[in-house]
Amino acid sequence: MTPDAIQAPNKPARRWLRPAAGLAAVVAISAATGWGVASLAAPTAAPDTAAVRAALKLRLPKTPIDTIDCSGLGGLCEVASKQTLFYVDRAAKYLVIGRVYDMEARQDLTAARLLALNPDLLTAGAARREEPGEDEPPQQRPSVPTRVSLAGLPANGAITWGPEGGPKVVVFSDFNCSYCKKLEGELKAIGARVEERPISIFGAESRQVAEQVLCSPRPEMSLRMAYSGLALANPKPCDTSGLDANEAFAKAHGFGGTPVIVRPSDGAVLEGYRPAASLREFLRAAPHRPSKG
Repeated sequence: MTPDAIQAPNKPARRWLRPAAGLAAVVAISAATGWGVASLAAPTAAPDTAAVRAALKLRLPKTPIDTIDCSGLGGLCEVASKQTLFYVDRAAKYLVIGRVYDMEARQDLTAARLLALNPDLLTAGAARREEPGEDEPPQQRPSVPTRVSLAGLPANGAITWGPEGGPKVVVFSDFNCSYCKKLEGELKAIGARVEERPISIFGAESRQVAEQVLCSPRPEMSLRMAYSGLALANPKPCDTSGLDANEAFAKAHGFGGTPVIVRPSDGAVLEGYRPAASLREFLRAAPHRPSKG
């Protein structure tokens, strides 16, 4: 079985797998790897990270290993290699590519660690789900362009909010993304005029929420409710072709995570969450003017 056959659930931190699906996923992983469900909850002896490192060196000789953390992941060890994360069992026999969620804390642990490793990237997609090479774990997705053209994006794919006189910004977001929620608060703090364009990083459920917000009689209020985790009513169907355009634009430009922040004056791009001070500086910066050849 290739590592990409074992995928963590593609669900956001705020919403969780249905019980039946979750049980099926755990049973499937247990059957595939030999881990029992009980082994994830039962206390274990202190891990020997040196032994894990030695086993990884033997099995992945070309992969640089920066840190190994076997604490708090229920039998898994987190391995940091440059800007990439992957997971192994304590015998370093099984390699797991994907995302780890703390379901009690409702937190995406992989995304949080990736952000700590590289603050310029918020990869909601977390560890990349590609089949690795012969002896290498997956590498980080290439960065998106530093500038994009927003021309052609339809108005019906955006929810606009914030004071009309505020600094303008375009944000590609997913309502199930915790860092998008944090960014919303920072943008509100600086009085930004936000053109928010939902994309469905987390799949069908995120798309459903985006449609509920976009088709709502009061989209801005529904946006706040969505970020707060409140249930949304099912509005009358509306034209959602703008969401399709957002998705196509994100795919064309390699947006594999959210949020992605774009300065509309020149298309300059920032990936990931930024605090208010950084946002204010970014939006106040003079637009880039291409040199004349």
